[in-house]
Amino acid sequence: MTNHVSAGFLTRANALFRKNLTFQKRNIWSNVRLIVIPFYLCLLLVGIQVLFDTQVNNSADNRCGCQCILKNGDGKCERKSCGLQYSSIKQAAFCAFPNPPPLLPLLHIPRPETRSVDGSRGSCRRRGSCPVTILVTGNNQSLGAILSRNLLRTSFTMNSSDIFLRNLAYNVLSTTSEADYTNFREPGIYSDLPIFNIQPRCKSTPNLSFSFRQPPLKFYKEVRCVRGLNLWRNNSKEINDEIYKGNYRQGNHEEIINEVATAYDFLDTDRNNFNVAIWYNSTDKGEFKMQDRRVKMVRVPRLVNLASNAYLQFLRGPGTKMLFDFVKEMPKQETRLRVDIASIIGPIFLTWVILLLFPVILTSLVYEKQQRLRIIMKMHGLGDAPYWMVSYAYFLVISTLYIVCLMIFGSAIGLKFFRYNDYSMQFIFYFLYINLQISIAFLLSSAFSRAETASVAAYIYVFGSGLLGGFLFQFMLEGLTFPRSWIFVMQLYPGLSLYRGLYEFSEYALKKTLNGSDGMKWKHFSDSAMDEVFYIIIIEWFLTLIAAYYMDRVSSSAKYPFVFLKNPFKKSPSPKMHSFRRQGSAVSIEMEKLDVIEEREKVEKLMLEPSTSHAIVCDNLNKVYPGRDGNPPKMAVQGLSLAVSAGECFGMLGPNGAGKTSFINMMTGLVKPTSGTALVQGLDTCNDMDKVYTNMGVCPQHDLLWETLSGREHLLFYGRLKNLKGSDLNQAVEESLKNVSLFRGGVADRPAGKYSGGMKRRLSVAISLIGSPKVVYMDEPSTGLDPASRMNLWTVIKRAKKHTAIILTTHSMEEAEFLCDRLGIFVDGRLQCIGNPKELKGRYGGSYVFTMTTSSEHEKDVEMLVQHVSPNAKKVYHIAGTQKFEIPKEDVRISDVFQAVEKAKSNFKVFAWGLADTTLEDVFIKVARTSQTFNVFS
Repeated sequence: MTNHVSAGFLTRANALFRKNLTFQKRNIWSNVRLIVIPFYLCLLLVGIQVLFDTQVNNSADNRCGCQCILKNGDGKCERKSCGLQYSSIKQAAFCAFPNPPPLLPLLHIPRPETRSVDGSRGSCRRRGSCPVTILVTGNNQSLGAILSRNLLRTSFTMNSSDIFLRNLAYNVLSTTSEADYTNFREPGIYSDLPIFNIQPRCKSTPNLSFSFRQPPLKFYKEVRCVRGLNLWRNNSKEINDEIYKGNYRQGNHEEIINEVATAYDFLDTDRNNFNVAIWYNSTDKGEFKMQDRRVKMVRVPRLVNLASNAYLQFLRGPGTKMLFDFVKEMPKQETRLRVDIASIIGPIFLTWVILLLFPVILTSLVYEKQQRLRIIMKMHGLGDAPYWMVSYAYFLVISTLYIVCLMIFGSAIGLKFFRYNDYSMQFIFYFLYINLQISIAFLLSSAFSRAETASVAAYIYVFGSGLLGGFLFQFMLEGLTFPRSWIFVMQLYPGLSLYRGLYEFSEYALKKTLNGSDGMKWKHFSDSAMDEVFYIIIIEWFLTLIAAYYMDRVSSSAKYPFVFLKNPFKKSPSPKMHSFRRQGSAVSIEMEKLDVIEEREKVEKLMLEPSTSHAIVCDNLNKVYPGRDGNPPKMAVQGLSLAVSAGECFGMLGPNGAGKTSFINMMTGLVKPTSGTALVQGLDTCNDMDKVYTNMGVCPQHDLLWETLSGREHLLFYGRLKNLKGSDLNQAVEESLKNVSLFRGGVADRPAGKYSGGMKRRLSVAISLIGSPKVVYMDEPSTGLDPASRMNLWTVIKRAKKHTAIILTTHSMEEAEFLCDRLGIFVDGRLQCIGNPKELKGRYGGSYVFTMTTSSEHEKDVEMLVQHVSPNAKKVYHIAGTQKFEIPKEDVRISDVFQAVEKAKSNFKVFAWGLADTTLEDVFIKVARTSQTFNVFS
């Protein structure tokens, strides 16, 4: 039953949706494996966390030390006690400190090899005898000199080898060791480095040792004297320049190190006002890692005490002192190392996990393009809008299931990255990004022609984005000196905007792990920079979707991608080319045969008075491919004028390269004509191709099928595109399968990938004819078929052409003569002749073909025999005693030829002879040779 109403948008979308659904059912396990990937990746993260907990978090070095105090008879420990007294120095930081011990107030000084020196005494660095420099400035130089002298004591006070903090408070004690993250582990006390006492001059007294006992810890330290040098500078600018001038090179790394211990600017200090600014060294020489969120302690209290004491002595005399006995931290409970390694590596790891969908989507889109599956769907009526809507929705559903499974699996197996952050916020972030990712895949699919190349590029993007985020972008985020504006610019790269969002989730999960604060909530939306990331993703999604649709339209229409950037004042070459073709036609019209001229005149009348009786009308159609690599332009189709009516099968014959495929490509919208007009059902193929597709069927030269879909499912899909529904659809599918002999033995429900070449060819023909399209193009439809199947297929095509205009290309003269109402022979892009098979044979084959085989010495006798029968006969073939002649029909009667042969047999031996009428193949060869010869000499 024929349905002449074109399928609407929803009908075509429903057809594609059903086809995709069936296709996914065939590939259900591939989809399941794709969606389950997050589960395995989350398990991998959990495994990494368990390994880290075992080897690091629960390591004996990262918890307070313990000792067994009671063992049973088997030697096993029944009771153990933990505390500071059982701990190493490293373990002590994790112990409880209900009563923290008082610790020495130390001053940080440069190492001997980095201390400031003047040019004349540079050798002191090699000997390690450089003094510790303290710079002083202020508005009142005389007052500054007094305060400078009061900073350091002239003697070292000790009572015994076992001294108390009060004794040490009279001295300026210092250390070259770097500060730690907490004073519980002051390296100046715990390390093996000595403690230095800064004095104006060091006496020849021996180095002293003392012990500092604060139960249960006991330390033995060596105190050495180091000379302190107070230097006056005129202003703070000089101090600032001197502090930051030193470059100290160690190996291949250059570090900026303060060469002075400290500097004081007493500003406007006088007897009534004490005002001081202090410079101090907080450089840690690169040991502090950006990813370590802890901050090292700074030894500032002793610096303040020195300045205060100096000013107090200035006011009250040397007998007045402000003693600084000790520093002490707040009490704390016993702690354990808690590092959530899954959250730390979460940003780079989950960037890879989420981006793994990108190669899948891009490869799928490019594969349809590479296999020309999309174009064949479009030729059968599937518009761009239904394709985009259904394909986008499909990838969105798969991606959404992917991230939902990721969140569920991650939360179920205990990953804090997912548990500690708001689920709704996470889902919206992932959902927005997968939409952007799908849009990018659609955009980039226009740039690739092979799925393998697209897959390689996509995986480079995936792993490159993770590596850029983890090893570059994160350092810029945490660095205080990197401009925030450049952070914003870098986030315009989609992979880094994803990384930034995951990094923020990771930060809040780590904070909750370490100090119990809230994870990422909606109240933190603005403070966490997630608002910036959301806005970037949404805007890029919108712009990318528009660009993707534009590029898709451009690539499908073969237009210049940036047509809006072309020079508006540059003249178009099209009119000139068009006039050239017209002129060329006028010059060569004398050489055209009468039938071609009549066809051209017929087309010109149809163009003036459009008629619905002719389904296809081509007026002076030309296609020129531009020259490349120094070769001239290729004239594929030249001045073709053709009209094909409904119910007619027009056959296109011609040698390879004659222009047949280029003509079919122009008519099916694959390429645009250089000039001329082509109308299908009155619609221009250049402007209304989408409407043309709804009434068109195509059987391409190469079968374009889905390997996993069955023959029945192919026909159901294309039938729906032709607006067949319900019982009409099922009936049309059944009849199509029976007509092409794919109905019996369960062949119809077998995947097309298991079909033989002939079965695929028959299915392609059935697809082109389903729904009774108004126009059908068949490119060598019977190629690869056995004789019985070929004859059956010809019968189907002949039956289908009753209400359909068919254009058929073939190299089989038998097929052309059986199917075609009219034939056109193409040579070098030109239509050389046109007419029905009998007319062509009568016009170009008005002769008999006489063949005779004799021995070589009787060849002259054969020639004389033929000349006697017909003086106008022409020899067309001669090899090894076999000769072939063309004898004009008007010159002889068949009986005369038989009589002459019988007479010749009595004079010499005839091995074989024959007389045949002209075949279509002879006509084809004759026209092709004559046309090619003319083209060579013209």
